[in-house]
Amino acid sequence: MSEDAFFQDLAILMTVAGLVAIVFDRLKWPKVLGYIFAGILLSAHTWGGSFLVDEASVRTIGQLGIVFLMFSMGLGFSTGDLSRMKGVVVPVALMDVVLMTWIGYTIGTRVFGWGMVPSLFLGAAICDSATTLLAKIIGELRWNDRPFVKFVMGTSVCEDILCVGMIALITGVANGKGLSIGAMGLSMGGLGIFFLATLMAGFAWVPRLLKSVAKRGNDEALLLTAMGCCFLVSYIAYRFEFSLALGAFLVGVIGSTSDVRYRLNRLAEPLKSMFAAVFFVSIGLLVDPVECLRHTPEVLLLSVVVILGKFLNCTFGALLCGQRIKTAVQLGMGLAQIGEFAFMVALLYAVTTGDGSTPMYQIVVAVSIVTTLANPLLLRLSEPFGDWLERKCPERLDKTLRGYREAIERYAESSKGTEAARNLRSALLLAGALFAINLAVALSCSILAHRDWSKLSVVFDSHKQTVFAMVFNIFMAAVLSPLTKVARSMGEAMAGVIVGEGVANWHGALRNAVRLFALVAIVLLWFAQLTMVNVNLVPPDPAVQWAIAIVLLSALVLGWRFFAKSFASASRRIREAVRADEHLRHERPDLPENPFILAEPAELIHRISVPESSPAIGESIAQLNIRAKTGASVFRVIRSGKLHRNPGPGWVFAPNDLVLAYGDHLQIAALKDLFGVTSDYS
Repeated sequence: MSEDAFFQDLAILMTVAGLVAIVFDRLKWPKVLGYIFAGILLSAHTWGGSFLVDEASVRTIGQLGIVFLMFSMGLGFSTGDLSRMKGVVVPVALMDVVLMTWIGYTIGTRVFGWGMVPSLFLGAAICDSATTLLAKIIGELRWNDRPFVKFVMGTSVCEDILCVGMIALITGVANGKGLSIGAMGLSMGGLGIFFLATLMAGFAWVPRLLKSVAKRGNDEALLLTAMGCCFLVSYIAYRFEFSLALGAFLVGVIGSTSDVRYRLNRLAEPLKSMFAAVFFVSIGLLVDPVECLRHTPEVLLLSVVVILGKFLNCTFGALLCGQRIKTAVQLGMGLAQIGEFAFMVALLYAVTTGDGSTPMYQIVVAVSIVTTLANPLLLRLSEPFGDWLERKCPERLDKTLRGYREAIERYAESSKGTEAARNLRSALLLAGALFAINLAVALSCSILAHRDWSKLSVVFDSHKQTVFAMVFNIFMAAVLSPLTKVARSMGEAMAGVIVGEGVANWHGALRNAVRLFALVAIVLLWFAQLTMVNVNLVPPDPAVQWAIAIVLLSALVLGWRFFAKSFASASRRIREAVRADEHLRHERPDLPENPFILAEPAELIHRISVPESSPAIGESIAQLNIRAKTGASVFRVIRSGKLHRNPGPGWVFAPNDLVLAYGDHLQIAALKDLFGVTSDYS
């Protein structure tokens, strides 16, 4: 593609995207739909000839949109939020993804008469709700502080995580590897290893790197550092035959644990907006309006299936997890749509298979548009419909549900287990993560050792196996020290679980035996892993084998203390990363409840002190009708130094309350008038 043609296409795309953004913003419609419609109008399917010189190059540029979308989605991931809600969002997400995939596959094979591969892609396309669209719609409705919103967004993020794995799986299917149990296990096992290894290594080093760069106050350096990590991991994921989306999402998750996540999100937002617009336009370029109209019955059927299926799955799943009827209904109605993930799956099918006989792409995009248009209406109806169902619920059923919720809460409390059991779970998780990292390094060294390096250096190419074998063995030497430390912790925890706190002699002997067993088991597993990889990686030359053995022993003897110290430092940084959300909430109590996905711009967050003469004193939020009268939202109140998150409609204001609210200047001015505030406290 010539430079002239490239800049011509880019000029047309950016001009059209800008006009669409202006028009759809005025109409209060989702801009994503506008970008897709723009792509339809620019495509060759609509006019018989395209306005663009090279649509294929546009679609390639659009892949950058996937990277930035998934990176931003990862930045919207809160480990703290999901940890608190995991008893609801994880089961609901898993249930919805599995059932909708099965429903889509069944409809594809039994109703549409498609083959196994397009039907599987159809199931994958309709199993995930659109996190980005949900966040945008909820933000425009200013429903950020509604109790059900955290469950909606948390479930949607969990579905995103499950569906990122689904992308890796169905890519293997599309490439002809099949859907056998062995192939699926290998694919998911590889995905799990890559997932764990990337997260553990990233948590240990990337937040520290970003924080160090951010201290210099250079936004350009910070953004380029983050984007460098993002594209590097995305490329590694691509080389391992995973998707670009997986690598970008994981780097976003790692970035979300950094102290500079908000700054990073602000810097990446323009890039995401630009390339996401190109991505959605590229989706529209593949839409054939005639084909969509020809398949109107299939589109309408699938739209009804998506809305009803996801509504029933999520509502029933939330009830099983012990939620109120209203919360469950709002969760189900909020998630009853599909969006950007469906676009990615449909585009992946079209590009990977080149199948022009199955109209899967046209149908999925049309269903996405229909359900996206319906979603704001469903969200608005969810509150009155949930209230109506709770009022009409028979007293006996309501009593049964309350008893069930109390039983779920008691079970959750009792399932926490003893401190020894919790320590054992942590040690097992850490040991599993370390072995996953070992395997990831082994696979990487094996792949690199079989690559052609002759263009870089003929000398290096002839000794590549030796070099990467030494790298692997040095790494294995480095990891043995932390593994023995983990083994001791595991032994202590196992002894506490099995033996208890007895003081008899046999108790002490059994505890020592359990500790020794854990240590020996871990060392044997390490030795087995070392042996299996070296058998396949080390060259057959005896001199090389002896040299590698000497390097391994030297690293074990000379580097033991250094490796142990490095592991302790890395472990501390990983713990800090996992608890970053809790730390941030302690440092910044003025942030909304879901600070990553639904964060309001800093200029919209205001503090208002309620004066002693305020007419609002003694009145509740509901009595003042704050939202209807002012348009602002109260999401925090600090009273006598104590922070109260998400005060409900019954919250009664008192003198000197510090109210944290968000809204534009006119809305905040109206709220100040309601509180009787004359001077500017924002």
